[in-house]
Amino acid sequence: MKKKVLSLLMAAIMVASLAGCGNDSNSGGGSNNGGGSNNGGGTNNESGSNNGGAENGGSDAAEIVKPEKITIMVDGTVFTQENGRDAFEAKLEELLGIEIEIIQPDHTGYYDVVGQTIAGGDWPDVVILSSNYLSSYGSEGVLWDMSAAWEASDLKARQEAYNGASVVESMYIDGALYGMPATHGNGCVTYVKQAWLDAAGITTLPTNFDEYYDMLLKVKEAKGVDYVLAAAGFLNAEAPYINYLSEFYQDAWPAFYQKADGTWVDGFEEQAMKDAMARLAQGVADGIIDPETNTYGTGDVRNKYYDDSLGVFTYWAGTWASNLKNNLNNNGIDSELVALPPLKEIVPPLASGPAYIDRVSPAWCITTQCANPEGVFKYFIEAMQDGGDVQFLWTYGVEGVHWSTAEETLYADTEKPKVYAAGEFHMLDNLESPGSQYTKAHIDPMLALTALAGDPRETTVAPEALAAQQLFNANSVGAFVVPSTAEMNQYNGDLMTEKQSLVARVALGQMTVEEAYKEYEDNGYAEMSKLIVDSLNAQ
Repeated sequence: MKKKVLSLLMAAIMVASLAGCGNDSNSGGGSNNGGGSNNGGGTNNESGSNNGGAENGGSDAAEIVKPEKITIMVDGTVFTQENGRDAFEAKLEELLGIEIEIIQPDHTGYYDVVGQTIAGGDWPDVVILSSNYLSSYGSEGVLWDMSAAWEASDLKARQEAYNGASVVESMYIDGALYGMPATHGNGCVTYVKQAWLDAAGITTLPTNFDEYYDMLLKVKEAKGVDYVLAAAGFLNAEAPYINYLSEFYQDAWPAFYQKADGTWVDGFEEQAMKDAMARLAQGVADGIIDPETNTYGTGDVRNKYYDDSLGVFTYWAGTWASNLKNNLNNNGIDSELVALPPLKEIVPPLASGPAYIDRVSPAWCITTQCANPEGVFKYFIEAMQDGGDVQFLWTYGVEGVHWSTAEETLYADTEKPKVYAAGEFHMLDNLESPGSQYTKAHIDPMLALTALAGDPRETTVAPEALAAQQLFNANSVGAFVVPSTAEMNQYNGDLMTEKQSLVARVALGQMTVEEAYKEYEDNGYAEMSKLIVDSLNAQ
């Protein structure tokens, strides 16, 4: 086991260096990286399972002993020392009745420290991991399979009632659930400028691709523009790959996925992907899609949207709906936007009907060195989404530190003071970045997987952001985690680079779909794909 874990560490560090941490939060508090006690920071009680076996995950609630102490390793998505972590930790301990030891490396170096800790053999009870690490650490025996515990839990029922269970279900890897997400990962919806619809006399929103494409042609003609939409690349290198051009990809998937019968395939080789490439080429040829999409970053597309060169933009739900609106206003452009539900043809893997793709969220994982994994699941993992006081803490933080209902004026000496009446919920000034208010704690209230009693988000979140996020949450399916194999690690990077190149060249009219797939086979990429598929199906 030790040799396998060490080899995993090297692979994980390589992934981290390529993919980055993928989070915009402030860095953590730079805590030391000691791993807790010699048994991985396990609890003081001896009634739990010694190996965290999955067979114990569904124990009767009466038999699950509450831990006395839990060690957790977290990144900067949990309040750092500078942002009131001590107060947060104290309140969490009060609510749970459990001693909590927080190990919080600097956010930017978080996964380096995680790898070092796992390799050192002194593991915490709980660790936050991105999707890059779930399958690898899970297959190496580092993570406890919490599937039986979740299936038997009240948490599952609460998530099902709030359209959150599908996010968890999508994180199963070969029948195992190695981590619990606290939120949706979020994804993109398509924003159409109402002024452009008005100019074209369009009063009914499209529900299928033909209607959508007709809308694009009509607004192009009415506005007299060169192009109607653009994206940051024709195909993204990382999952969910197609989220910026979902109307054109529809049911196509350019990477590996598991079919209903359990077999793994490469969606790039299916007819749906060839059809998607043809649609992209037609969109460019008709002056619908800006051909510079091939070189644009997201900032380039946003700027064109802000100066009214483009009228349709597929971008992140939630807060970005407000950002787009505010920036259009700042430029003197009509800022009324319409967020479209997914077209009927947009049916990605795992979806039973039209859906946008919810990217994989970071997950809370229990290590197999935890002495009482069932207790940690019940009293820590479940409690985080209890719909009550604990979830409120994870969502908004500590009263008087991160939020308040007191009568007060924030930023009284500035040009834009904020006045709050007694009893009015509001976030407080950021301790680490004075001059800006907190917006959330660890759980984004717009991305929650369970309902929160007394949730004040209606007063803290802009209406357009909440509306866009609710539309996405109600019309999305969770992305999935592909198991790690040696062949995947060896070939998939080069394979995805070639797929991106072929898609772009077809879209730009530099080659036909048929020519693209002939090159794909002639240059050995079909064989690379087969090696990966075979390795996935052999597991």
